[in-house]
Amino acid sequence: VQLQASGGGLVQAGGSLRLSCAPSGRTFRSYAVAWFRQAPGKEREFVAAIGRTGGYTYYGDAVKGRFTISLDNAKTTLYLQMNNLNAEDTAIYLCAAGPSVITSQIRVPEAYYYWGQGTQVTVSS
Repeated sequence: VQLQASGGGLVQAGGSLRLSCAPSGRTFRSYAVAWFRQAPGKEREFVAAIGRTGGYTYYGDAVKGRFTISLDNAKTTLYLQMNNLNAEDTAIYLCAAGPSVITSQIRVPEAYYYWGQGTQVTVSS
C-alpha cells in the first residue's frame, strides 16, 4: 500500500492548512491511521491518530486543541486540519497506516507499517 500525502505549504503564524493522505489500491478500513512530523535534527513526533475501529482519536500534547484528524466516510482519505499554526509546527508531515496497531502503541512510529513520502509545512513568524 502506497500512501500519498499532500496539502503542505508556506503559511503565516496563526494561519491554517489541511493535509490529505490517500492510499493506493485500497481504503483505510480496519487500519489505524496517523500523522507524524519530523523537523530537522529532531526525532519523529506523534501528531494525531485514529484507531482501527475509527471510534477514537488521539492527539499529541503540542497540537491538542489546534489540530483535528479525520477520515472521510468511505475511509479513502485521511485529513489533518491544522489551525492556529506557529513556527514550532514547521516540519515534514508524514501519514502512516497499520493493520495491527494496538491502543498502547498508537503514538509509536514503529507500530505503523505503511508510510507516505511526507509533505512540508513551513510556518513563518
